[in-house]
Amino acid sequence: MGNIFNVKNCFGCGVCATVCARNLIRIELNEAGFYEPIISDLDKCVNCGLCTECCSFLNDGLASSNEKIESYGAWSRDTLARRKCTSGGVSYEIGKKAIDEGYKVCAVRYNAEKGIAEHYIAENHEELQESIGSKYIQSYTVDGFKSINRKEKYFVTGTPCQIDSFRRYIRKFKVEDNFLLLDFFCHGVPSMWLWKKYCLDIEKKHGKISRALWRNKESGWKNSYSLRIECNQAEKKHVYTSSLQKDDVFYKFFLGDRCLGCACYDSCKFKYTNSSADIRIGDAWGNHYKNNDEGVCSVLTLSEKGETWIKKSNLNLEVLSLDVVTEGQMRNNAYRTPDYHKVQRVLSDSNATISNIYDVIKRREFVKKIINRLKHPRRTLTNFLKRL
Repeated sequence: MGNIFNVKNCFGCGVCATVCARNLIRIELNEAGFYEPIISDLDKCVNCGLCTECCSFLNDGLASSNEKIESYGAWSRDTLARRKCTSGGVSYEIGKKAIDEGYKVCAVRYNAEKGIAEHYIAENHEELQESIGSKYIQSYTVDGFKSINRKEKYFVTGTPCQIDSFRRYIRKFKVEDNFLLLDFFCHGVPSMWLWKKYCLDIEKKHGKISRALWRNKESGWKNSYSLRIECNQAEKKHVYTSSLQKDDVFYKFFLGDRCLGCACYDSCKFKYTNSSADIRIGDAWGNHYKNNDEGVCSVLTLSEKGETWIKKSNLNLEVLSLDVVTEGQMRNNAYRTPDYHKVQRVLSDSNATISNIYDVIKRREFVKKIINRLKHPRRTLTNFLKRL
């Protein structure tokens, strides 16, 4: 039946390592900075095929078809919770409700000591708070997924590819009824080398990072592509802030599609409404909520189970058309930028710094500006005269 020995540049979901009964599979960063499976001792593999059966990357189509799609704008009724969360606090409120009803939650937190995003198990409201906020890096799932007892009930969140593989996994063991699954409108994940070099640059200036918030809402939800990083240096706390509006290097590379995983460009099958989750969420940044600066989630319920949970959680719901809810969300996969391969080479260079990586962009933007001026000399002269 085979194994995942030859699988490269996959989704890195980690479900293959979770399902392997012999614990032969580990998930590590490849040379491009993305999680990838490695079989530690191929001779001990019995080729049971569980790893390949649960792998979203190796299987065509989705693990589940959407039974029923309903679309909403949604936000927490708890003002404080809404303020703390990235947008409307939907995942957090469902998580709280799930815990109240005897579920455990497998969600993602940022581990500042390891410098990674990781799946973990929350069993109470206090532990759940660690999951608040978006993490714009690939999460390491294995420890969290392996901690799941399939006989118990769980609310599991993750990227669409992680959730699709996880759906295959719980279906294989006939325990789908024990799980509620949530994913989100995914842009893709950037290379971990970008984040590690970014953090190294900050720590040299401000001390060891103790906390990272990718979507800080202190200046409002509409300006929330803002990074807030807390550092400790000589027993003093320092707060570093940056944003897309300030030309932040991390955001320029990530949102500019300059260093996403190969699978994000070539193999993603989860855009728009394509999901194996019960619920899909995102930011409702379309025209309908253009005057709202507190945060609203776009929500799709994709099963009867998802519909039930969204309605019984502590949420304000506004029924909206699918077009309104998905406005601004990606319908197609990202495209590699012309400087993609050059960026990857610099990212993979252990001696390169974040400044070296940023120079790649600046040089390209400078060349584009010169070419544009050569193509439109009359317009350039007109603009020059206007400034006189």
